[in-house]
Amino acid sequence: MIESHAFDAYSAGTEVKTEINPDAVKIIKKLYGVDMTKTQHPKLLEKLPSVDIVVTMGCGVQCPYLPCKHREDWELEDPTGKSEEDFFNTANIIKGKIAELSKFSIEH
Repeated sequence: MIESHAFDAYSAGTEVKTEINPDAVKIIKKLYGVDMTKTQHPKLLEKLPSVDIVVTMGCGVQCPYLPCKHREDWELEDPTGKSEEDFFNTANIIKGKIAELSKFSIEH
């Protein structure tokens, strides 16, 4: 969970992995000084509390239904197995989209 003044964010998948993507962990630590391994762990969607907004990343997979008030897909390309620059670019896209979503959630 990432706490914010606008909303609390949770992440989960459709399969339990043994660890969070180590490249993503490394990039978030470099960008924000946050060690995701201290606060996050791989989990399934059913482990999440009820949510108001669902954001799917796209990444070429079909995401299951999760009840919510608002849903959007960001159609991001999965940077797994790509360069560090690709991870930085994806992180920056997500940061911008979160800022837009924050404005939406405050207005609604």
